[in-house]
Amino acid sequence: MSDVTIFHNPQCSTSRKTLEIIREAGIEPEIVLYKDTGWTAERLKGLAERAGGPVAAFLRAKEPLAQELGLIGPEVSEAALLKAMVEHPILVERPIVATPKGVVLARPQDRVRDVL
Repeated sequence: MSDVTIFHNPQCSTSRKTLEIIREAGIEPEIVLYKDTGWTAERLKGLAERAGGPVAAFLRAKEPLAQELGLIGPEVSEAALLKAMVEHPILVERPIVATPKGVVLARPQDRVRDVL
């Protein structure tokens, strides 16, 4: 198993480019197709903590469902965000990459180089 994990959406060009950068670095990562496998609140919270930011940083705010569910804004609790993101994996921004050096939301994709 690889020390590098990418939480990947193969339909996303940024996610595909990030995976390509990882492979160009000579690393074959563990690929988690999170839209298929889903999330747990613990995993999302742990990734956000390792990334040094709030869970809200992983919210795909441009996703119409985020607006529909009222998830945009500082008044939204972390618990509400986690619940929605677990129930609707499409709400999680991608790609998230975890390595022994840290966790990044690879937007833009070159940010992945910071943890390789």
